[in-house]
Amino acid sequence: MEDSWGVIRQNWADLLDFLPRLGAALAVFLFFWVLGGILGKGVVRLLERGRFTGSHKMFFRTVTRLVLAALGGVIALNVLGLEKAAAGLLAGGGITAVVLGFAFREIGENFLAGFSLAFSRPFEVGHLIQSGDVQGVVRGIELRSTHVRTADGRDIFIPSSLLFKQPLVNFTRDGLRRPSFTVGISYQDDSERARTLLLAEVRATPGVLDDPEAYVRLSGFTPQYVEMEAGFWVNTFEPEVNLLVVRTEVMERCRRVLVKEGFVLSADVTTNVELRSPGAPQ
Repeated sequence: MEDSWGVIRQNWADLLDFLPRLGAALAVFLFFWVLGGILGKGVVRLLERGRFTGSHKMFFRTVTRLVLAALGGVIALNVLGLEKAAAGLLAGGGITAVVLGFAFREIGENFLAGFSLAFSRPFEVGHLIQSGDVQGVVRGIELRSTHVRTADGRDIFIPSSLLFKQPLVNFTRDGLRRPSFTVGISYQDDSERARTLLLAEVRATPGVLDDPEAYVRLSGFTPQYVEMEAGFWVNTFEPEVNLLVVRTEVMERCRRVLVKEGFVLSADVTTNVELRSPGAPQ
């Protein structure tokens, strides 16, 4: 009986000796948990200056808090005198990270690429981009993928790793786009006069910028016609400007002026169609 009471008294004494260390360990862990929350909020405020998306902010905030919590847990185990457990936890965490890294390699690649894209910011929501065979307007940016809506209404989610590895074309980073088109005229027509008429019509079309300047040039000689190319600049950031509408208006104005002035236009790659206005010289 006395031996039993002795064991109980010894366990009680060990518990009383352990409680201060347990309290200190809990205090250390709570300190790092609260510190992680504070630093996470600070990271979010810092990211707000760079116009990061909500998912980016939440992810970075969570990662910051988890890292600080893990560090607090390891220090708390050392305070409790469980150095071997802390070392085993670190070793086990490293092995687990390696195993998970191989198992979810593609997901990890997408997240790492998403980190890089989040800091480099090669495009924003609303920009027209092309990656590989996919071209469309950016509707959403996440760490793992980017939501792109194509011109024919398809919603495509491009993995961040593909955007990071492949050449990325941003058509609207500064808002400027340069549409162009070609038109064919007869070899018997005055190409310099046609160029002057076309350039005047292009410049006079609403939505076409004066700077950078528009151009009209000879672009080639085909067996059937002389090919002329017209190009101009449009600022797509202007709310009243629609690129397709402006391009259509420019082409229609150019067609009308050539018909009015009696030029022979190319209808397709094999035929010249003579379109002469009434009263035009034969």
